[in-house]
Parts: sequence; structure tokens; C-alpha cells
Amino acid sequence: MRVFETFEELEAAAGEQIGSSEWITIDQRRVNQFADATGDHQWIHVDIERAKEGPFGGTIAHGYLTLALVPWLGSQVFKLATPGAKLNYGVNKVRFPAPLLVGSRIRVHVTIASVTDLPTGKQLTVQHTIEIEGQDRPACVAETVVLLLPN
Repeated sequence: MRVFETFEELEAAAGEQIGSSEWITIDQRRVNQFADATGDHQWIHVDIERAKEGPFGGTIAHGYLTLALVPWLGSQVFKLATPGAKLNYGVNKVRFPAPLLVGSRIRVHVTIASVTDLPTGKQLTVQHTIEIEGQDRPACVAETVVLLLPN
């Protein structure tokens, strides 16, 4: 895991792929729990029998479930130990290039896209690419933004 203790270390890493998480398996239980939490019970996610006859040959994870895993997977790759508050500011761009079949294994690759100055601190932009094991196209590509507000 890469730990950034200063803004200078973080700025020096801009443009650098800093690492990848461990592989995790996306199981039906996780997908069903996400469906329950969000109320999104579309058959392509939760109806195993019907999904077998669907376009992907089985159930697929919700795109937003995949996106929701970004912070946890990213925490396996890097930690911000810089002084002050760290605020999730949002996402500039999200795409789901490939369906994520239940039973697949995924991991995230993290790149520090940029660190820019703000009047109140720094803005960190991080590129997350969630790879599906054995697939050419990723399940998710997301550019997240964090505000770093020094003490």
C-alpha cells in the first residue's frame, strides 16, 4: 500500500499508476444485498433463472454496486495521511464498459490523475479502473475527486 504523508508526495505522483488491489469475487449475495439496499431488483441482477436466458447468460452486478466498491478497493492501494480533512467531492466521469457477471473476480488499478491548487487546499483527481479477471474491457472506469483541506 502506498501512503501519502505530504502534499508534495502526492503532487509528485501525478500521472503515476500507483498500484492494484487484491482480487475479490462478486457473488450473488452481495448483488442481492445491494438490490435490497437500493430497491433496484431488476431481473438481470437478481433473477438467476431468468438471467440465464438473458443477454449475458447469468446475473450481472449493478453498475452502481461496482462504483460503490471503488473507495474500499482503492483503500487497499493507497492511503491519504496528509494533514487536515479529506472530503469526497464527487466523480467527474464514470463508465461501465463491460457487464460484470456474478461469480467474476475484479480488482482496481489506481492512477493519481492530478493534484491542483485551490484557495482552500488541494483537489485530488484519481482514476480507478476496475478490471474483470480474464476480460479485455473493464467493468468500471471512474475519475473521483477528493478535496484536501489542510488544518
